[in-house]
Amino acid sequence: MLFGIFGTLLSPNVMDKIIEYTPEGVCSRRIEVYVDGSRIRKVSFAGGCHGNTQGIAALLEGMEIEEAIRRLEGIDCKGKGTSCPDQLARALRQLSE
Repeated sequence: MLFGIFGTLLSPNVMDKIIEYTPEGVCSRRIEVYVDGSRIRKVSFAGGCHGNTQGIAALLEGMEIEEAIRRLEGIDCKGKGTSCPDQLARALRQLSE
């Protein structure tokens, strides 16, 4: 169903793209983001603090990608220099490059 890191789903009218991202320096092992145009439709995390990642995912549903990047970029977890939200912002930034 995926084609590379950025792939189109077989039903583009449902969701345009899915991003699979392997975060670095955080507890989450994988982040998947489903995007429809410039809006986030769904986010799922593998690993990490389940309650927190569920909360992040729920808050981002329907949000514009650029707004999500603005809000999440630079958030730090325990002095690591990054966090699960920051890693998600990095994944989203790949769309605009």
